[in-house]
Amino acid sequence: MSKDNPNVLLNHHLKALKLPTILREYESMAQLCAKERCEYSAYLLRLTERELIEREQRASERRIRQAMFPVLKTLDSFDFLAQPSINEAAIRELMRGEFVQRKENVLLVGNPGTGKSHLASALGHAVCMQGLKVKFFSVTGLVTMLLEHREERTLQRFKKQLERHHLIILDELGYVPFTKSGAELLFDVVSRAYERTSLIVTTNLPFEQWTEVMGSERLTGALLDRLTHRVHILEANGESYRLNDAKKRKKKKS
Repeated sequence: MSKDNPNVLLNHHLKALKLPTILREYESMAQLCAKERCEYSAYLLRLTERELIEREQRASERRIRQAMFPVLKTLDSFDFLAQPSINEAAIRELMRGEFVQRKENVLLVGNPGTGKSHLASALGHAVCMQGLKVKFFSVTGLVTMLLEHREERTLQRFKKQLERHHLIILDELGYVPFTKSGAELLFDVVSRAYERTSLIVTTNLPFEQWTEVMGSERLTGALLDRLTHRVHILEANGESYRLNDAKKRKKKKS
């Protein structure tokens, strides 16, 4: 079979080696290289380059799916002109992902509807594209999951899963106050991440009001101490996108 039908055996080997791009393109690439009179090494180089590019793309797509972004957002779709209070230069610097390598945190603080979640997602997407593992949670959703895992006695396993990530995004802290147990579990996640895993936290509350959701000055102080040790604080004090959009629609109708 290998002498009469070498392609059949080659296809089998490429499938076994999990090289789908080379499997798909080796014949057309061979014809192209024959026309261009490429050397065998150049032919192999082109094939392996395409395989590597597609493999990296698939890996990035997998990391983005596993991050569980509620809506996929990138920086290209963020309107800095509509939110001039946000430091665009600082955001673009963070997009390089070096803060994750340095185990630093990012706090996005400001009014509701100013694009904090969008920016957090865009930063997370950029980190995924750089080959790192990201996980996105709403803060209330994470606390609910922590409580459920504790009830099911799987909390330690879940915490170990969190520790495998390079960046954890905690969205919308401040909208719902926690029970004592919920606040303690959230603090434990932040404490475990300290100097190991970078965190991005979005919140509509200034720091002095965090006690309202954490329920304890001592716990709030300890949480802020860990979050703000190595941190980039970005403020968003403009008007709500959604409010402005509603105003525009109202004007059009009238």
